[in-house]
Amino acid sequence: MAFSEEDFQIMDSIIKRYPRSRSAIMPLLHYVQSKAGYVTNEGIEVIAKVLQLEAAEVTAVSTFYTQYKPTPVGEYHVGVCTNTLCAVMGGDAIFDSLKDHLGIGNDEVTADGKVSLEHIECNAACDYAPVVMANWEFYDNQTVESAKELVDSMRAGNPKPPTRGPNKLVTWKEASAVLAGINDGLAHEGVQAGEPTLLGLKLSKEGK
Repeated sequence: MAFSEEDFQIMDSIIKRYPRSRSAIMPLLHYVQSKAGYVTNEGIEVIAKVLQLEAAEVTAVSTFYTQYKPTPVGEYHVGVCTNTLCAVMGGDAIFDSLKDHLGIGNDEVTADGKVSLEHIECNAACDYAPVVMANWEFYDNQTVESAKELVDSMRAGNPKPPTRGPNKLVTWKEASAVLAGINDGLAHEGVQAGEPTLLGLKLSKEGK
């Protein structure tokens, strides 16, 4: 894809947030991903050019972190936690059922381009296990059936809202733009920390 003059202006504004320009590699990778849906070779070359780096340096970052995708993912990228607690609570069963339900494997995309699937080692939300994420938003206390209903709602074009956070699920590209630092105005919507997360604080205040 070609980058417009506006794209270069946005990238320049991202770079100016940092005292060292190379610190902007990660948000710029997210910005490239917000345009193409994944990190393209062209995007890597552009980032290298604007940061005056070698393309290999940018590639090293993009291939180290799993949130940067080298190939297109779905409009809604679903990550199922299969780490110990979530697995014990049903994460493995959810992941296996979604593979069968969608007809895809790990890191694959449905034929309609709507949903992609990934097993994730930890979603950092063990108090809500088993947890599913979609475009990095939380869907807590999932079951096999609720997870199937979730991906079906995505394929129908009306995704269920996240359990916590914004009251609507944005697309993969829109989420990537947010991670690049572009404000979508949704940061303060919805529940941020639910009762399970705050229980320890509550007990400490009660002296228990």
